[in-house]
Amino acid sequence: MRERRASLPIENARPDRLDTLTGLRFVAALLVFLYHSFREQHLVTGGTGSWLASMVDRGGSYGVGFFFVLSGYVLTWSFRPGTPSGLFLRRRLGKIFPNHLVTLIAALALAATGSAALTTTDWLPSLGLLQSWWADPVVTSAGNPVSWSLSCELFFYLCFPLLLPLINRIPPRLLWTATAVVAGLCAVLALAARYLVTDQPPLPYPGFESMSFDQVWVVYYFPPSRLLEFVLGILLARLVLTGRWVRIGMLPAAALALVGYAVSSESAYLLGVGGLATLWVAPLIAEAATADRLGSPSALRGRVWRRLGELSFAFYMVHYLVLTELRRALGEQWTAPVPVELLVALLALAVSLALAWVLYEAVERPVTARVGRRLRPAGALT
Repeated sequence: MRERRASLPIENARPDRLDTLTGLRFVAALLVFLYHSFREQHLVTGGTGSWLASMVDRGGSYGVGFFFVLSGYVLTWSFRPGTPSGLFLRRRLGKIFPNHLVTLIAALALAATGSAALTTTDWLPSLGLLQSWWADPVVTSAGNPVSWSLSCELFFYLCFPLLLPLINRIPPRLLWTATAVVAGLCAVLALAARYLVTDQPPLPYPGFESMSFDQVWVVYYFPPSRLLEFVLGILLARLVLTGRWVRIGMLPAAALALVGYAVSSESAYLLGVGGLATLWVAPLIAEAATADRLGSPSALRGRVWRRLGELSFAFYMVHYLVLTELRRALGEQWTAPVPVELLVALLALAVSLALAWVLYEAVERPVTARVGRRLRPAGALT
């Protein structure tokens, strides 16, 4: 396929907003919500529940991987030369830490009302967003379990001022080669976790008996492993900005992401999550950003999708707490006709969105405004 390159100069080709990517943020967050609703909390039971659980089995990992690539892409897109590293880090911490702190306090308060024992040594790493550095399932999920991904994001932010100058030195003609190298490393990492990390006790969870937590940790939680997806996002941004991205169109890119989801769902767990699975969503991110850059039609650029995208980080941070408390209130043995169970899932979605709006308006937006100029709403997971 012949390359089609944008004729606009690089600096003039950067729109102030990436609204399609903002809308896609909510789609990715919704995938995580559906995974936790139907695969972990089993809000729908019986045969329908089993079918839904199988359909969303990789939704959580796919959504988080999307955010990691998006993070590298948008930070590269929005970064301006001369920005001090201290200012950059202050803005990023101002974006992620307030929501994290509020939801961690809420999680600990809810845990105190339940029967689960949680020691200080379990959740203390979460306070400093260090939990993903522990190869311990109790530590990585302590407090608000979804915040493990922020532990990775914090590592990305610390690396970004060092990585970007290095990647900017790659000649445009070699950007595709560098991207292929990163993709290859994702595959090597998945295979190494599957075949080289051995002699560990298997996980005592249905469907995970063939692997150890150390294997899962290496491919899924370990921040340096997930850094590959962040670097992929940086490279994608450079490919677009230098006119080296080969356009395939939004619909084919979306179809490719769906095919990738199906392939990942049928793959062995360690090969179907993490960076190897995330490769499938990379073209969609590049195509969405290119559509915004060129002003091409996009169904996700409307006001409602933009608003949902702006709420996506707060939604991501509150939804698991809503689901676990709902499940606890219903009881482990609760069941009902499928339409009622689906209505309960919709109620959980509505409550999560309402709380996300409160968190965004009361915490995220005002704090972000205080620490500096507001970051583009199409930022990554955070």
